[in-house]
Amino acid sequence: MSAKKLMEQFTTDEIAESFVITERLTPKQKKEADLQLKGARKKVQSEMTDKDRLTLKIMQFKFQIEDYLNNENFDPKLTFSFFLKEYVNLLNKKRKNFAQEIDIDETELSQLINRHRLPNENIIIRLEIHSNNSIPAIAWYKLIEKEKEHSIRTNRALRQQERQFVTNKLAVKIG
Repeated sequence: MSAKKLMEQFTTDEIAESFVITERLTPKQKKEADLQLKGARKKVQSEMTDKDRLTLKIMQFKFQIEDYLNNENFDPKLTFSFFLKEYVNLLNKKRKNFAQEIDIDETELSQLINRHRLPNENIIIRLEIHSNNSIPAIAWYKLIEKEKEHSIRTNRALRQQERQFVTNKLAVKIG
């Protein structure tokens, strides 16, 4: 039966109920089901290799970046520096070793992580290469740009300061 015919005959709740199992468990059955699920999860986790775990962590990290970049809201905590620090942490590496792996000085890495310095294009590309192209350079770049965009939108003091350098401003205003 087509979806259109279903919608003519039944309400959306009736259609949903026909596809969803609504079996109620007793507390004892629920406890038993929870134990079975816990056992199954433990078995799957014990069979995972370190490579599998790293793959899942990197995927989760990538999705976290993508979700943030696709969200219009700016979060001052979620900066390039924050994500770089998270990346190094999820690799379970010392900063010194990670800095060596991307061929930068440990103090430069520290400055990047502590928001004292912005990365140049070389570092962004090295991060992409280091992640084996799992985290694209453009994602790292967009994190920086999102922060810069927020700064430009909200920095009223800079607008006031720069006003003195503009003469003969347009007589019309759009939007």
